[in-house]
Amino acid sequence: MKIVYAGTPQFAVRPLEKILDAGFDVAGVLAQPDRPQGRKGLLVPPPVKALALKRGIPVFQPAKLKEETAGLAALGGDVMITCAYGQILTREALDLFPLGVWNLHASLLPRYRGASPVQAAIAAGEKETGVTVMRTALGLDTGDILFSERTPIGEKETFGELSARLSEIAADCLLRALPLIEGGRVALTPQGETAAPPTRKIEKEDARLHFALSAKKITDLVRAFNPEPLAFTEAQGLRINVFAAEETARPAGTENAAAGEILSDSPKVGLVVACGNGEAVRLTEVQAAGGKRMKGSDFLNGRKVKKGQVFSC
Repeated sequence: MKIVYAGTPQFAVRPLEKILDAGFDVAGVLAQPDRPQGRKGLLVPPPVKALALKRGIPVFQPAKLKEETAGLAALGGDVMITCAYGQILTREALDLFPLGVWNLHASLLPRYRGASPVQAAIAAGEKETGVTVMRTALGLDTGDILFSERTPIGEKETFGELSARLSEIAADCLLRALPLIEGGRVALTPQGETAAPPTRKIEKEDARLHFALSAKKITDLVRAFNPEPLAFTEAQGLRINVFAAEETARPAGTENAAAGEILSDSPKVGLVVACGNGEAVRLTEVQAAGGKRMKGSDFLNGRKVKKGQVFSC
């Protein structure tokens, strides 16, 4: 069985690596084009491409998939596996593979379809997520389900940490799915409908903290945006990235403080900020623009912000 693998980010590396190590025949890899990164804008290959080239596998990087249909057809693949590839497949691409196109999606479909399922699940305060193996259809993550693997979300688990775990789960799911697909032992379950709209790509501005939200919502958002794009806020013209936060009680005498007001600038108490519903959060790990990542208490030793100032909402 010849496999064509389509994936782009770090999340998609482990499944490809695992099937290669298991001896499966990967005829080619499809990835998004190299993107400029850093201040100099140097082109950087996506992680899946880097692995494929290391293993001597041909790589295709069309800006638009329809531009590479002939090249994919020439590979003679029996099946395509997609994992966070980043483009919606065309009908022409779907029809190239006799055993179908199958996707590894990082959520329990039909919940959290779309571009940012891991971040969306954390931001929503979900206690559980997983990986779904589905047969790809023309819609966005709407195909029939082969099976799903569930896993709890840790109370303090970040997007980066959960993504790494889900990547391992996806790799194991792929090893389980390939023999089923090759042997035609595929009992599929339709997804049905869900009222939730598809998740979209997270932009940097989406990570701005709005302290009128509840303390629980703010801590969930901080986890969802760590390590990227990073939750942030601003005070007195200073941008502060927030890596970690925790719910806490408002200090005595600050019960009527407005959302976003800094309630403590004491290194002993920590950087405490008023939020909605009369609640508060302690920003436990932060970074001033251009500075080092540090504990909130160490940040306050430099007196970069003061009690009574207000973070923008």
